[in-house]
Amino acid sequence: MWGGRTGTFLRPSGWWPTGVLGRRLLNYNAASLAGSSSPRCWNCGGAGGPPRGDRFFCPQCRALQPPDPTRDYFSLMDCNRSFRVDTVKLQHRYQQLQRLVHPDFFSQRSQNEKDFSEKHSTLVNEAYKTLLAPLSRGLYLLKLRGIEIPEGTDYEMDSQFLTEIMEINEKLAEAQDETAMKEIESIVRAKQKELTDDVSRAFERDNFEKAKELLTKMRYFSNVEEKIKLKKIPL
Repeated sequence: MWGGRTGTFLRPSGWWPTGVLGRRLLNYNAASLAGSSSPRCWNCGGAGGPPRGDRFFCPQCRALQPPDPTRDYFSLMDCNRSFRVDTVKLQHRYQQLQRLVHPDFFSQRSQNEKDFSEKHSTLVNEAYKTLLAPLSRGLYLLKLRGIEIPEGTDYEMDSQFLTEIMEINEKLAEAQDETAMKEIESIVRAKQKELTDDVSRAFERDNFEKAKELLTKMRYFSNVEEKIKLKKIPL
């Protein structure tokens, strides 16, 4: 693995030739002033990574840096901030990042880097799961705009929709064979597909209130999907 401990960069007093130290201090001060807003490497004190590309390792000593708290999931996973996401590209990015930051690759590194790799890996997992599923992706997009849908609220759902959900839940409770279960699954899958397409159009039009309403409906059907999975588990 990469080297780059703090001691590598220390030099005995008087080691630098005449004039070099002065130039180094001037260059260092200029760089510090120019990039004073950039994070410093915890290991060597050098300037943090570039604004784009590899933000995980110090460009000077290659030590793993802590996660960037300002970076959202779309930026982390190299996706446009959009409801439409290329899931194949998303999966490739996920695999790429885990090859960079997974804790298994840091077993021989410093404790700081071990801790940072755990945080990075957890963050990458959360970002991947969030952006992979249409419901969680849509809810996250709304969250980035300061809009959240509290759990357990009907969000002024119309009575017709609530009746539809109630009827599907009743059918699910009464289902006794595989044929009945598959019929309910087919209905729910079709509803989710229709709602996903509608949510996509709502985001494209910046109609966030409509997206909020549709995502609430998707959450109802997602709850039904979870009940179907549980019913399939043999007791």
